[in-house]
Amino acid sequence: MTELAAASALATAALTQEELFPIREVSRLTGVNPVTLRAWERRYGLIQPTRSDSGHRLYSQANIDAVRSILAWLERGVAVSKVSKILQRNETQRAVSEPAPTDALSGEWGEWQQQVQRAVSGFDEGRLEQVFGQIFACYPLPVVFQDILMPLWQQLLQRQREFGQTSEWLFLDSFLRGRALQRLQLARSAACERVLLAALPGQCHELELLVAGVLLSNPEVTLNVLPLGQPLEELTLVCEKIQPQLLVLFSNHPPAADFARQLERLALTVDCPLALAGEAAELASEHLAGSAIACLGNDARSLSRRLLQLLNGHMDT
Repeated sequence: MTELAAASALATAALTQEELFPIREVSRLTGVNPVTLRAWERRYGLIQPTRSDSGHRLYSQANIDAVRSILAWLERGVAVSKVSKILQRNETQRAVSEPAPTDALSGEWGEWQQQVQRAVSGFDEGRLEQVFGQIFACYPLPVVFQDILMPLWQQLLQRQREFGQTSEWLFLDSFLRGRALQRLQLARSAACERVLLAALPGQCHELELLVAGVLLSNPEVTLNVLPLGQPLEELTLVCEKIQPQLLVLFSNHPPAADFARQLERLALTVDCPLALAGEAAELASEHLAGSAIACLGNDARSLSRRLLQLLNGHMDT
């Protein structure tokens, strides 16, 4: 057998072994009805299931993950017609910033998620603490949050239709908020460079803000995360008192029509540079190009590096 034939045989075997789900099961797992799933495929090309010999749609785990990602964007107010472009952009940026994870590595992350899920389903904080510690011992911070914990948190957030599921999400959310606060306290330094991180009102959950703070933290920077609900119009006063070298605004929602103008007005009232992080930074980057507002993006692996580059005056574009 030639090397090409052997590789083809291995690929075929891998596809055969991959678990595939019928549309009814995908609907049960995600809460999206079959009619909508078909429309997302035919009209928007958002998901591409395979077909059985009899022509029935079969969905991989990657397809199911894509459905959950689509739901997350729709819940943030993004029109379904724009979701495809966002997903493609995120995949492109991720491919540039990091090597694609191998199937084995993705499988490892899934196994850790299953362990976390079992601990959450049992409301077993001791076991959850143990698994949490093991994950941190095995992976760097960006992988821990971006690839393992936050995707599961997002799934539980979207899956609250059945009895007990809201309690599971609240249990995990409370646990992760506590651990993120601990990481922020441990990361505090006496560095001269002081950075403020604030959420745009109503634009994210508290955990998302805290995780952004953890990922932005660096020994060269003193990072202060302002409480969720910080009024935008009072940031001028806060900056006047604290005198940071940089104010970072965080948002995971699509920007409104006057978003760029609103930020530019704020930039004129604070005595420090202004930056934007989160999904909003990705969505608004074109509108803010050439303005006084820097976009740090939303990639966990590059947030801290880009923050330091901005403070040093030479951020990558």
